[in-house]
Amino acid sequence: MVNALLIVFIAYLFGSIPTAIIAGKLLKGIDIREHGSGNAGATNVLRVLGWKAGLVVLLIDMLKGFIPVFWLAPMLATNPEHTVYFQILAAIAAIIGHIWTLFAGFKGGKGVGTSAGVFLGLAPMPLLSALAVFIVVVALTRYVSLGSLLAALAFLAGLLLQRFVFNMAIPDILLYLGTIVVVLIWYAHRENIKRLLAGNENKVSFSSTK
Repeated sequence: MVNALLIVFIAYLFGSIPTAIIAGKLLKGIDIREHGSGNAGATNVLRVLGWKAGLVVLLIDMLKGFIPVFWLAPMLATNPEHTVYFQILAAIAAIIGHIWTLFAGFKGGKGVGTSAGVFLGLAPMPLLSALAVFIVVVALTRYVSLGSLLAALAFLAGLLLQRFVFNMAIPDILLYLGTIVVVLIWYAHRENIKRLLAGNENKVSFSSTK
């Protein structure tokens, strides 16, 4: 029980590292939340600081999910049979930490990058299909939010296909985790959804920052 609480606490702290805010301070001496969309995530870094900074922030955000799930959780699991449950706890805590970061007034990013890091090893094929959907949607529409929303659904659909169509050994708990993550991502994007429906959502440019 103590180790389970410990992995939740550590994973939450990992997820809470405000990567985008740190990037804004280091690179331009600005608070990224006062520029662009106002969101403390990789997309806004891309928009304000350029694609190189955005890519670095995205990769670090992925590590915030990957390290607790694939390194710390197995170390703290008291029984090898419990490892997957510790990984699930770490995954949820890291994503929640990213969305509601302790270090920035509980207002962080949208959880997409950290979720990708979580599922990099847990479910690589659905993650790749979700990445493909994200790339196509963003390339066609320039709406990163729409790409993220549809990619989240594509990821869950990929898990369901593996389990119920291809009869692969996808555990119930992974399906539950996938569902929880989709709900969290959609909830974090609720303002983006309103703007998409109203037709005034911000589009992203991949050119250098001005």
